Amino acid sequence: MHANRGDRLVVHGRTVGHHDRVVEIIEVIGTNGDPPYRVRGEDGHEAIMSPGPDSVVRHVKATDTESGR
Repeated sequence: MHANRGDRLVVHGRTVGHHDRVVEIIEVIGTNGDPPYRVRGEDGHEAIMSPGPDSVVRHVKATDTESGR
């Protein structure tokens, strides 16, 4: 799994009734885009995560990061 600052990390719900959780990667702590990542949730909470197999990185396009999205 490789990510860059600004990408989104989607953690899929593991059981029925638990929704996917989407967090923003605000810092890549590992080398060459590898975990762990410092992430920020929609509520502003920050954490350090080493995502498991139930997670997917949504890469942000270069034009999105340049325009501040």
